[in-house]
Amino acid sequence: MNNAGPTMNEQAAATAFSKQAPLFDTLYSSDSIIQYKRMRVRECVIKSLGPESHILELNAGTGDDAIFFAQRGHTVHATDISAGMQSLLEEKVIKNDLQNYITHELVSYTNLENLFERGPYDMIFSNFAGLNCTNDLPAVLRSFDSLLKPGGFATLVILPKFCLWEFLLFFKGKFKTAFRRFSGDKGAKAHIEGEYFRCWYYNSSVIREQLKDSFDMVGLEGLCTIAPPSYLQGFAQKYPKTFQWLIKKENKWKDKWPWKAIGDYYIITLKKKGN
Repeated sequence: MNNAGPTMNEQAAATAFSKQAPLFDTLYSSDSIIQYKRMRVRECVIKSLGPESHILELNAGTGDDAIFFAQRGHTVHATDISAGMQSLLEEKVIKNDLQNYITHELVSYTNLENLFERGPYDMIFSNFAGLNCTNDLPAVLRSFDSLLKPGGFATLVILPKFCLWEFLLFFKGKFKTAFRRFSGDKGAKAHIEGEYFRCWYYNSSVIREQLKDSFDMVGLEGLCTIAPPSYLQGFAQKYPKTFQWLIKKENKWKDKWPWKAIGDYYIITLKKKGN
């Protein structure tokens, strides 16, 4: 990694999410599928946390996860490249009187060598595919070793190169969406609040290969493999019994092949060697 500033793609993504920030919580806080996703991710993180753990959160957004963990006695350094997201996070921290538990920093995860608070941390955490906004995920991963304590964990939520739900949209004539994960090195175009940027898709093998010398993989689960992804808006409200049945099946098979590899996301947890 070098000391260069944010790439053009990162700057475009930061602008997009800053524009979305005032609407973000209203759009997503009451969505049943998103709440299910948050619950699943938090359960994975909690398994790896000891009492009063020190967490580095990447792409922290408006701070919902940071607040969740802080309210349970952990300290969180919440980072993001979006000034709009960081501003809302700061407001929430003050509102919830969590200044002693949450610090925050406007910084890209591609520039972690310049992180103000370098830890070392017990956990590095990134939710909901923020890391898919870089075309050089291995460069980000290389920074983890120096930021984590021996025996520390990294839990990342990533978009893989194939999603069963998305591919099935082929049969509804939504060809662009069905095949967007096959975009390769050029990435797929994303669009938020009138701003365009690209995202890239990574299978878990990329992460395992990059971190194999210093980390062991200790968990891999599919997320929204059987349960529907959140872009199927209104599904949970329209088909509540079916939604709950799908969640039940997903929770049973989430870490089994092929379900752990073909979801909208996967949750991967790695442990740093040495303890």
